Amino acid sequence: MTNTALPASENPFEIPNGIEILGPVDVSIASILTPEALAFVAALERRFRATRRDLLECRRSIQHSIDEGALPDFLPETRVVREADWRVAPVPADLLDRRVEITGPVDRKMIINALNSGADVFMADFEDSLSPTWSNVVGGQIHLRDAIRREIDWENADGRVYRLNDDPATLVVRPRGWHLDEKHVLVDGEPMSGSLFDFGLYFFHNAHELLERGTGPYFYLAKLENHREARLWNEVFDYAQSELGIPRGTIKATVLIETILAAFEMDEILWELREHAAGLNCGRWDYIFSFIKKFRNRPSFVLPDRASVGMTRHFLRSYSELLVQTCHRRGAHAMGGMAAQIPIKRDPELNERAIAKVREDKRREAHAGHDGTWVAHPGLVAIAREEFEILEGPNQLDNARDDVWVTARDLLEVPEGQATEAGLRQNVNVGIRYLEAWLEGQGCVPLYDLMEDAATAEISRAQVWQQIRHGIRLVDGRLVDVPLVRRIINEELMAIRDVVGDSTYWSGRYRLAADLFQHLVTSDQLEDFLTLVAYEHL
Repeated sequence: MTNTALPASENPFEIPNGIEILGPVDVSIASILTPEALAFVAALERRFRATRRDLLECRRSIQHSIDEGALPDFLPETRVVREADWRVAPVPADLLDRRVEITGPVDRKMIINALNSGADVFMADFEDSLSPTWSNVVGGQIHLRDAIRREIDWENADGRVYRLNDDPATLVVRPRGWHLDEKHVLVDGEPMSGSLFDFGLYFFHNAHELLERGTGPYFYLAKLENHREARLWNEVFDYAQSELGIPRGTIKATVLIETILAAFEMDEILWELREHAAGLNCGRWDYIFSFIKKFRNRPSFVLPDRASVGMTRHFLRSYSELLVQTCHRRGAHAMGGMAAQIPIKRDPELNERAIAKVREDKRREAHAGHDGTWVAHPGLVAIAREEFEILEGPNQLDNARDDVWVTARDLLEVPEGQATEAGLRQNVNVGIRYLEAWLEGQGCVPLYDLMEDAATAEISRAQVWQQIRHGIRLVDGRLVDVPLVRRIINEELMAIRDVVGDSTYWSGRYRLAADLFQHLVTSDQLEDFLTLVAYEHL
């Protein structure tokens, strides 16, 4: 164990056999990494490690099949699940109304502001909006523990103190996806699953406390690609509840449908989690990234500029409407996604345009039948709520959307559009700036009046790789090739330096971010996740 914070003579920290902690530990961290909690997460890892690895290997096998020419479709072997009449278990009272959900990372101030924002739900995120530094991950667990017990506060530099109000939002936690490790915790000599570490620590410390306070352990599940991965989560839930003496079905989970493969298995995913399922969510930005990634080697699947691929495009509207229909047939909530716009305080006119786009997006979701939506900023909570006032009750589960008929062809229809130099430069600039922030420990970054997280950065780098791979020409006729992209990377890096200033530039990690971005977009094979590459540099 590496322990840089406490002298050995003052160290009360005990570690069960077979576990190594490679991150620094102080008194507050030791309070969350108790021997009992570590034993619990290690038990999860040992019990489910092999299955998780098999499922990740299955992802690689499916990708190979797609590269060889196969296209995804609805599974014939699970037709009986899709055609049968069944419903998920009812949700608790504090999950019936989810009209506005706010999301964000698990830093202390963010947790307080989000819970106080007036939203119905706060999704506390260990995934795309969190840079998984050791201090961010374990600190987030401490902050959530304190928030649940109403013991959280935060003092600003100007002396203002932030505390929870009397009616905070319902708390839902998003652990990391199955593909991510927690490299600072070794179990039997190997890094453990980031998913199981995040889930296990939170559940161990807070499940009983949440129930005593009239709520429960609620989760969002990220990056699932098929129903077998949902089945693994269900097995984890059953085991965890049994180990801590909590009734089966107490956990409630909403699955983000943010991969193109999962869109073909929505019924099956809900079926596997039916005792624990609370709904599905349109994780639109990761979904677009997944569309690029899964069809990486097919020139007919090249997308136009990122800015032109919105939810009104046929393949995205089809996926959104299928999600609503599927959820409501099964008695589950159908959650809308995140509009990227944020309030723009410096310019009233630009702010008005941004708010208008948010309104349009939320209005579309409400009229499509969604039961709620996501925002990334407290200033958008009231805007989103106004658009969902068309609901006659806390949700619209009775809106069956029987008019929807979505085929595999609908989900795979590639939108038309152009590739422009402006779009290419935006991808390069945003990709570098986001990676630099992520390497510095910040996973959610406002850039150019949009909120960027790992999902949107993934689109940027995957799209540039795709354009190089297939020799796409810009509207002015120029070929997108490695020399052009390298030149633009250097030019955008200098433009970033001009914007942030020499002091910030040289004290930051912009050069490393640019090198990583160049590696990601010019490599022979598309890396599955930029965070896997960048994690080695945290």
